[in-house]
This record gives sequence, C-alpha cells and structure tokens, in this order.
Amino acid sequence: MSKVGSRLARVVSANIGTFHGVLAVETLEETDWASVTFTGARHRLRVTLEGEGAVGAAADFLERLPDLDLPMPGHIVADIALVAEERRDSGRYAALELEALTIEDR
Repeated sequence: MSKVGSRLARVVSANIGTFHGVLAVETLEETDWASVTFTGARHRLRVTLEGEGAVGAAADFLERLPDLDLPMPGHIVADIALVAEERRDSGRYAALELEALTIEDR
C-alpha cells in the first residue's frame, strides 16, 4: 500500500463519524493514473463496520459523501463514490466498497 493509499484509508475512516464498534479497511487496491495534465492514482477500498450502530454510521457517511472534503496533504481527492454496499446482522454490520481518484496537488 502506498503512502497515498494509506492516507486515503485513514481520512475515509476518520470521516465515518461517531461509531464505537470495529472499523477496518479490509482491502485497498491502487492503480497509477495519469492524464495529459495530472498524475495520481485510482483506489478501490472496502471499509467494514461491526458493532451496534454500524449500518446507521455507514448510512450517515454515505449521505455526507458527495459533499465531503477529504484533506490529504500533497494530493486532492478528485472523486470518490460508492461502488457496492452490504448490510447484515440486524444493523450490526456494514461494508462499503468505494472507488476514489486522487491527483497530485502541484
């Protein structure tokens, strides 16, 4: 996992909000990305929440996701979106698969 991928995982986790269960970034895949004017990476991460209120915390995060500012020194989160979601165990488990594009801030 690159430094950028690690930072992205931390900033996403920190923005889940108030949740007192177990939050984990289970997978993080990263692919280099470039356009004519920018360089960066595409990321796919799976975040799981387990414990009381997991589904509610995931839903709150997803509601805020379109407007979230995810600060990452030296990089910009240009895009982040939900790809898949899983809920089970009567609200005690949620998994979010997210895709993000980060670009170097020059």
